[in-house]
Formats: sequence, structure tokens, C-alpha cells
Amino acid sequence: MSRERQLAGNGVELLRERALAGKVQVLLERVYWLDRVADVGDFVHGAGEGGRETLLLREADDGAIEMSLRLPALEETGAGVDALCQIIEGVSHFVYVVERARVQREATHLELELQAEVDKWVVLAASMQDGFDVERSAALRARLYERVAYDHDEASEVGQRYRVANDAAHRFVRRLERDYVGASRYRELRGELRRFFHEGQEQKLRLGRAA
Repeated sequence: MSRERQLAGNGVELLRERALAGKVQVLLERVYWLDRVADVGDFVHGAGEGGRETLLLREADDGAIEMSLRLPALEETGAGVDALCQIIEGVSHFVYVVERARVQREATHLELELQAEVDKWVVLAASMQDGFDVERSAALRARLYERVAYDHDEASEVGQRYRVANDAAHRFVRRLERDYVGASRYRELRGELRRFFHEGQEQKLRLGRAA
């Protein structure tokens, strides 16, 4: 059976998306010192035309967590920023849920969104080939947290959650930029990122508001 035939159920067009998702997973696990429990590529499916990143979760009868990560297709001419950020967010959600399940800790929707907002900065900062400094961080931070549009109304629960996550992540990243990036204290930066990852919702919010 040909490789294309084997992939017919999941979509040949997802080869690039799976490869990118796998690279993002490796980077996040390296930054946060996480053990590999599951490969994100085994859970990736297409989001469908016009669909956006979604992590679907269901508890099976035996207590196991069943997951499906729906990702948008990357553009043929290259990875658009929006599609790229959606893939990072989806992998962030996957990694966070898997780790919380491993250590038997619950996670809130807001925790997932807040961690994903920070992880976008982490991944994109790490991908810069020509070095990373305060100026580049500030430009990236503005692109991720200031020049944004929301699909959900501000008055809705989901809309409020996304705005709270964006604001807290923005403040937290701005502090990282000021305290660590500007002084080239990258080992301490990684330590602070790991601390943030392992905190729960309230402490994550406090770390953001303290910036």
C-alpha cells in the first residue's frame, strides 16, 4: 500500500502540519523539562475549510482521556502567521493537558489559553535565526498581544477568557523581556518560564499582573 493511500483517512495535506506540530512539541518539552508521554502527531486531524485550531477531549469509560487535535492547513506559499500561531496554540494545549493528566492535576480553560499565549512567544522567539534581543522581543510581543482581533464578543464568557489570557500573557512576557532578555539572563529566563508552566490558574494570573 502506498504512503498516500495509508494517509487517505487523515489527509496528505497534514504532513507539513504534523511535522511542525512535532517540532513545537519537542521545543516545549525541552523548555519545560517534560517527559514524552504521547506524540502529538498521532492525534492531529484537519480542522476543515475555514476551521480553527481545536483540542477535543473526552473521558472514556475506563477513565482514559481521548483527544483529537484539529489544526488548520498551512498555506501552500508558506506558513501564515495566523495558521502558525494556531498550530502552536494547539500543541501547547495538547502538551499542557497531557502533562496535567500525567501528574493527576486538573486544568481550567483559562489556564490552557494563558499558557498557549505565552507559548506562542516562546516558540516564535526560539525560531529567530539571527539572535533574539529586546527590540525583537518587543516587536514580537506587539504582534502577538497588541495587534489582535477576537472572534468572540467581549461580553461572552469565551470572549472574556481570551482577553484575560491575552492581557496576562502580555504583561508576563513584558516582564520577561525587561528582567531577563534585556540583560541576556537566558538561563534565569528559562527557569521563570518553567515556574510559570507548572503553576495553576491563580498563580499564573498573579505572575502576569505583577509585571
